Amino acid sequence: MINVYLGLGSNLAEPSVQISRALRALAKIKDTSVVSCSSLYASLPMGPKDQANYVNAVVHLHTNLSPLDLLAATQAIELEQGRERKNERWGPRTLDIDILLYGNEMINNDELVVPHYGMNVREFVLYPLLEIDPELCLPGGKMLADIAKDCPVNGLSILSPAPTF
Repeated sequence: MINVYLGLGSNLAEPSVQISRALRALAKIKDTSVVSCSSLYASLPMGPKDQANYVNAVVHLHTNLSPLDLLAATQAIELEQGRERKNERWGPRTLDIDILLYGNEMINNDELVVPHYGMNVREFVLYPLLEIDPELCLPGGKMLADIAKDCPVNGLSILSPAPTF
């Protein structure tokens, strides 16, 4: 089984409910199990500021799926929960699921970039990830805790403990 970390975010249609529903759906993916989930965090939106704040979490999975099969499964969950893919980057959404880490692999192709390209500067990824795995060493050898030290909190706050799944 491969250790995988996913970032979840929502700012439409009851975001905390969207995250909880996504966790239950992730637990049903074949050859995959949910190990843990961070608390739910409130974060400021990236991009357009005329949208609601986000609810974010990070989930730790074990999976036997390939990276692209896992991507297909997470995108299917997004669609089931009303995700509309638009040209607008960082716009409002019912659910966004990003593969942050897939074992120690470094993947860079047209469909997937892992480690996720923005994770090292996004407080809504780093701090929830640090919560569930404070000793994590990223591909390339950097310690997550060292990266998080240089990332401002930027208004990030804990909304609630980890949802049940």
